[in-house]
Amino acid sequence: MKLELSRVVQGCRLGKWTGLGKSAQHSLEVPGCLLYTRCATVPHLTQDTLHTIRDLPAVTQVSLDSLTTNLCLNDTVIFCSLHDSVKPRPAGYITNKTVSVWGSGGRMELTTARFMEIQAGIQPDCYQSMADGETWQANTSRKRVRKAVDRTLAHLDECLLLHQKTQELKHAEIFGVVEGGDVLEERLRSARETAKRPVGGFVLDGFHSAAMGPDVRAQLIQATSAELPQEKPRSKLHLNPSQVEIEQEARKSASETEAVSKAVGFWKRPQGSAVIVLGVGRPDEVISCVEAGVDLFESFFPFQVTERGCALSFPYAADPAPETSVPELNGESVTKLDGDETMTLFEMNLKDKRYKDDFRPLVQGCACFCCQKHTRAYVHHLLETNELLSGVLLMLHNTSHYLGFFRALREAIACDHLQDFKNRVLRHRKAD
Repeated sequence: MKLELSRVVQGCRLGKWTGLGKSAQHSLEVPGCLLYTRCATVPHLTQDTLHTIRDLPAVTQVSLDSLTTNLCLNDTVIFCSLHDSVKPRPAGYITNKTVSVWGSGGRMELTTARFMEIQAGIQPDCYQSMADGETWQANTSRKRVRKAVDRTLAHLDECLLLHQKTQELKHAEIFGVVEGGDVLEERLRSARETAKRPVGGFVLDGFHSAAMGPDVRAQLIQATSAELPQEKPRSKLHLNPSQVEIEQEARKSASETEAVSKAVGFWKRPQGSAVIVLGVGRPDEVISCVEAGVDLFESFFPFQVTERGCALSFPYAADPAPETSVPELNGESVTKLDGDETMTLFEMNLKDKRYKDDFRPLVQGCACFCCQKHTRAYVHHLLETNELLSGVLLMLHNTSHYLGFFRALREAIACDHLQDFKNRVLRHRKAD
């Protein structure tokens, strides 16, 4: 698999992730997203209802903490992550030799050997390495952050050695995980050292909303991306002398890293590798990360919105034609849920009583099944009566809307209309 870029505009990388799957016939446009699943299925949706959504991502994400014994994903490309970004997980269960995941049966402590046994059973097309991602808590010390980077690199080296010996994973790619919390020098060290390993791509961890502010996130991702292999050069941030000294010190370990890579038998710096960020899904955060050099995202955000009883309603299409665009919010303001600060200004709360007699579609001009067949009043009624169908209809709409957002983002980059696209999407963020 390889990332083939067609252009880079204002830091945004436009192209295709090609050669995917065991047949190498699948591809995924970037910037784009993976298909979010729980227990290897998209929440609320059967396979039949799922495929009413147009242009589904070619890559499905499964996480170790939400897997079941029956994995029915034969006709899709699988990316296996360590954790589900939506599920909260306790901190303090990481050691030098193990990481822990929490599934339906409780805590499961994984050594590198056990982790690789599970990957051999899943046989994904690509998967992230084991990592110590517990650097997101407030007031995490630099010593703890450095330990997380060291552990993650050690896990990666062990995974690479076992990967080479595992016949079931001969067609799979392992993605190195870049850690470092909000410490710039540790992010750079993690990125630089991971890039020296023979990995198929890179996972940026620890950038979710609760971990840091948007400005810090964008700066760290831009600096981190500049250290990763790429087809076209990205501009690096200007580093002060102390940071230059840190870079020089980090390069001293290059010979040791090369020895590990040669031991697994395929020493080669990856070119055109995809960069995936975990824990980022809100549209404004997605745009910021794309400008900083990220290629792929998770798609858990529509599920979060659905669970709140809300519908995505933000405008994104630059084309004003009603049959191809999702227009404004029909003149209404976007309000937050009472007592719930997690609701974003990109969604409408359909539990609100004002939708009781609103017989318009969720979003005018939306081509999804829900908007074509049902009204706000009907979905409001389903939510009020706790009908399971409410989750189905909202998940259909929210997933369709979110995928449409990524299509419009790619089109804006291709047509040099990125600033107009940003203005349109972020207009309602001014009230946040």
